Amino acid sequence: MLLTKRKTKLGPHDHGRKMSLKNFEFAEGQEGYVYELHRGYIIVSEVANYLHAMQIVALMQPLWLYRAANRGLVHAILANMDCKLLIPEMESERHPDIAVYLTRPKGKKDRTLWRTWFPELAIEVVSESSRDRDYVDKREEYWTLGIKEYWIVDAKLAQVVLLRRGKSDWIEKFLGPDEIIESKLLPGFKLPCQSIFAAAAEQDEANGRS
Repeated sequence: MLLTKRKTKLGPHDHGRKMSLKNFEFAEGQEGYVYELHRGYIIVSEVANYLHAMQIVALMQPLWLYRAANRGLVHAILANMDCKLLIPEMESERHPDIAVYLTRPKGKKDRTLWRTWFPELAIEVVSESSRDRDYVDKREEYWTLGIKEYWIVDAKLAQVVLLRRGKSDWIEKFLGPDEIIESKLLPGFKLPCQSIFAAAAEQDEANGRS
């Protein structure tokens, strides 16, 4: 009799559970939740709310328009559950809100490609539950992976933190509502910070009227 190994099935009850990256990498999760591995412990979050989603749209749309207008410069723009970043040194697996890949993956295009294919740019939209992870943990993890730029979008503080890779650490730049996001990775790309924060403000206003 041939015995097959049962796949690990994750759910919200697994939040805080200790697990190795090897076991977590191909585990299946109950729908409606986002699963990450944080330094060897499972983090379970609910799917992003409308406020968070509208900020993602405000970022995604100009990136897609840029890709269409500059053929060959950007290979793929992937969202949260469309990609994953594996950090074996820290027993972590991350799903950035937006990942921009300038190059194609090398080798096999099966599920193992995430072990060697990393974005040049990672973007996280801060929520209260992810604040420490976005500002502290992912900053360190994305540096370890060799990512060239990391943007932290924080509507509550009305700021975008642009982290560009330096020789030994990130080079920080803080942008306010009246400033424009530009990137050396994307020549000619310009995105007003206000357009992102406006997406959050519109939802706050709607909540105030309801």
